[in-house]
Amino acid sequence: MPDDEIDLADAALQLARIGEPDADWQAARAHLSELARAAADLSETHAATDLDERAAALTGLLVGRYHYVGDADTYDDLDNANLIRVIERRQGLPVALGILWLHAAQAAGWTAHGVNFPGHFLIVLSEGSEFLPIDVFAGGAPLDATDLRALVKRALGPNAELGADMLAPMGARDVLLRLQVNIKSRLLQHGQINAAVACLEDMLRFAPHEALLWQEAALLHQRLSHFTAALRCFEQLLKLSPSSAAAARARVAMRELRSRLN
Repeated sequence: MPDDEIDLADAALQLARIGEPDADWQAARAHLSELARAAADLSETHAATDLDERAAALTGLLVGRYHYVGDADTYDDLDNANLIRVIERRQGLPVALGILWLHAAQAAGWTAHGVNFPGHFLIVLSEGSEFLPIDVFAGGAPLDATDLRALVKRALGPNAELGADMLAPMGARDVLLRLQVNIKSRLLQHGQINAAVACLEDMLRFAPHEALLWQEAALLHQRLSHFTAALRCFEQLLKLSPSSAAAARARVAMRELRSRLN
């Protein structure tokens, strides 16, 4: 599916159903519809192109009316990256909250995109050549250049500098990948390797051209002694990136795996 045809919030909802099959996903979908209707009303009362006004309107909706906040107290809780649980609890990680903000902005008819900012997912509202970064984890706080530099230094160290590419727009597929990376990393932290492999394979369903995902899946399968599955993943890596350093390592690993299978 082309990236611009992906319904970001609905795709995140379907991924959340995999993680929480017994959760009330229909209630979450109904909430997404309610949120979209409320956001559409914003465009009628805030028709101006002023980005600060749009940001304030979205903050009033997401934070003021629906009470969405960043969960700093239990940041690593898996629920913070599952959209159903985020909707139920009204709190989550930056990227999960960002999906809801992007959903609302789109329903309002306003241009917005996610940003793969170092260490902290942001959204950006834009109009023509004007743009306004927003920290949804901090309650929709608008960010200026000084704020962005502070975030970069906090994530990458005191000598890091803000680069223009750090605000480059993310497509829907990349936003979903960032969401799932949070889930996968938390599963690995808790030693849930089989669940982490399943999460990776879900990522590969909608991003099959990401060579490094195939590499990571192969290594985890190898760790679990799933040698045939590991070979399959390494083979996909070689098809996508045959001349890379990762491919060279994959060929070595594949020889070892085949010797074990034989």
